[in-house]
Order: sequence, then structure tokens, then C-alpha cells
Amino acid sequence: MLIVLKKSIILLGILATSIGLSACSNNTTTSSATNSSAHSGHEHHKAAVADIREETAGADVLPQFLKNQSKDMKLVYLSVAKNRELLKKIPCYCGCGMEVNHKNSYDCFIFKNKRNGAVVWDDHGTKCGLCIEIAAKAMLDYNRGKSIKDIRKDIDEKYKEGYAQPTPTPSL
Repeated sequence: MLIVLKKSIILLGILATSIGLSACSNNTTTSSATNSSAHSGHEHHKAAVADIREETAGADVLPQFLKNQSKDMKLVYLSVAKNRELLKKIPCYCGCGMEVNHKNSYDCFIFKNKRNGAVVWDDHGTKCGLCIEIAAKAMLDYNRGKSIKDIRKDIDEKYKEGYAQPTPTPSL
């Protein structure tokens, strides 16, 4: 089990790096000024009202919209479901707070947890590398023993310039 967890953490890191490099922009330049203009509009969020939401029996049952996604993407979604308390305290900087009313990084992947254990998944995370990058970094750091407060501080610092306004995640 520990080997599988370590392998999963490594895969999350690789996925975050590869997808995170593209973030939400098709622009390959990474300067702060470019990031600012690339992330200020987030054209895909204007259509995000059409994000797919799908309910499954629980957090261990992935939605059908992930059927044709990579194993790594599926791993991210399963990992998010297991890290609810962490990701509810981590903001997203892709613009989804203003565009689709997300409150934190968790909302980019899971719309709702029902009392009966059912999960309503959101496909927003499949379309935004920045969402994946932030969630994966937070989960990796947490699994390495970093405190939620320190993770939050690092993420806020890293994305404070050149990205959209953060989701309205309460301060720690």
C-alpha cells in the first residue's frame, strides 16, 4: 500500500509539472506580464457554466466524464476526493472564483459531497492545468509533511502576481 501511495505521489508530481506548464493559456511565454494577460480573461471559464457535473455513489467511483482521460487525471480526481479538508483551505488562481463561483481548489474537481456519501464531480479540473497544478502541489506538499498553513502561504506567494484573483477561500 505504501509503495502504491508513493507511486501515486510521484505521478501527481509529474502530472502537475506537465499539465501545469500549460496552465489555462495556450501561450508558451511564462513572464509575469504574459501570465497576467493570459490569465485575466480565462476564455474557457466563460463557457464553464457548461461544466459537466456527474454524481456517483461515492468518492471511490469516478464519473464517466473521466472515462477517456489519462490514468494520471483519474489519479488526481481520486486524490482530490481523499484530500477534501486540505483543498477546502487552498485557493485557486485560475479565475474560477469569479467566473463559476468556486470557493477553493476542491471545488474545481468536486461540486458537492452528499450526506448519503454520493459525490457530485465537476469536470472543470480536466480543462485547466492551473487547477491541477495547485491541487497537486498542495497534496504533494501535505503528503511530505508540510503544514496546511505553510502550503497555503507558499501557494498564495507563488500565484499572487500574474494570475487571476484567488477564489474567496477564508484565511487560515
